[in-house]
Amino acid sequence: MLIFEKSQKGRSAFSQLPPQISCAINIDKNLLRKDEPILPALSELEVVRHYTRLSQQNFSIDTHFYPLGSCTMKYNPRGVQHLAMVEAFKNHHPFTCESQSQGILQCLYELQDYLKEITGMPGVCLSPMAGAQGEFAGCAMIKAYHQDKGQTERIDMIVPDGAHGTNPATAAMCGFKVVQVPTNQDGDIDIEALKSLVGPTTAGIMLTNPSTLGVFERNIIEVAKIIHQAGGLLYYDGANLNAILGKVRPGDMGFDVMHMNMHKTFATPHGGGGPGSGPVAVSARLQPFLPIPIVGMRKVNSQAQYTWLTEKDCPQSIGRLSAFMGNVGILLRAYLYIRLLGAQGLKRVGEFATLNANYLMKKLQGCGYTMAYPQRLATHEFIVTLQDESKKQGVTAMDVAKSLLDRGFYAPTTYFPTLIPECLLIEPTETESKQTLDEFVQAMQAIREDILKAPDKVRNAPSRLPCKRLDEVKAARNLDLVWKT
Repeated sequence: MLIFEKSQKGRSAFSQLPPQISCAINIDKNLLRKDEPILPALSELEVVRHYTRLSQQNFSIDTHFYPLGSCTMKYNPRGVQHLAMVEAFKNHHPFTCESQSQGILQCLYELQDYLKEITGMPGVCLSPMAGAQGEFAGCAMIKAYHQDKGQTERIDMIVPDGAHGTNPATAAMCGFKVVQVPTNQDGDIDIEALKSLVGPTTAGIMLTNPSTLGVFERNIIEVAKIIHQAGGLLYYDGANLNAILGKVRPGDMGFDVMHMNMHKTFATPHGGGGPGSGPVAVSARLQPFLPIPIVGMRKVNSQAQYTWLTEKDCPQSIGRLSAFMGNVGILLRAYLYIRLLGAQGLKRVGEFATLNANYLMKKLQGCGYTMAYPQRLATHEFIVTLQDESKKQGVTAMDVAKSLLDRGFYAPTTYFPTLIPECLLIEPTETESKQTLDEFVQAMQAIREDILKAPDKVRNAPSRLPCKRLDEVKAARNLDLVWKT
């Protein structure tokens, strides 16, 4: 029930009403409303109960298992959130002079160093405000690099057919022509096809490794060699960095530039449209083109002094992507998360994420589900295909996803990657226990039995939630948020 439907004329709550402040409003009378706004009339207790009940109906990482593939919807330690909000951090104004900003600058400088070590790349900039902006920065640096060499003919950006949608979109935004390279039946890039695509117009290739197919690109060294010999550069989409922390570094695989998603790998609360942060790391050849500002350090009387490196210090930079330093609160969370876990802790993140995914994959295979790449080990995620169930029982991947909601689990990613028909992309993350994974398996096994014996039950799910199945397309295209006109 909407809060407007609970409204009763004459009810109100004044205990938290702000003091009346009289002020002269210099607004044209034609722009002022003639009638009072339509607002619900309820007591304070009714308002509290209404929104509390709504919150209890939501799926969230605090209440449910959230196995969204390629999204790393993991639990993030509350201690990190608390420390990033201490008064000295929270109240620090971005216009504060450097001499009074040494503490926060030191944290950001050390975070740059940590990310250099984690990625195997010598240059890092923290300012991009989201993964998508980090991607944009990466493509812009590749373009600046080629232009600096006078190679303006390099306009082709190669993108695998299973890539994240942001990859071709970002390449196009930066003026590149997107060239698609196919994936072979084992989930790796088709090497022969790649060889046929590269040439004097090749600017680079955009990859995620592990890929969106849930497998590690085994030919990555050969791919890097092919691209580099053609004069191109390698871009690493950091969406799946969580899977390989402490095990392998993108720089060691041959990548020249990458972005990192703080909200997938380094303790930012995920979901709800933000907050975002997408630092970029680069090889030596791209270091001059990094966005600004960057935190630098110099010795003054044997003491470290931290400073902003700006246009004067980095004349070849692609420029500024955001005001000030980016989303500093999120960067501090990443810094504290890395400090909390340490090198061995970060390594365990990748190990447990991969262990959980392979355990879950084998259990679901035992229930009768078909894996997209049954001959491959999973990385941090894997793909279930319901193509046979769709043909024989008329049950789709979306039907299974809705059935999981009935059973208290948020649905995995559906219909991505688009290469795999009727697919579920499942990522358990490293923070879920074996008990939770086993409960998920039990739910999937029960759904499997329904598919075979009572498919209508699955096709009509959910049936136990406040809302039954919605028409998502209609809701998106004909969104109506008005109570009364």
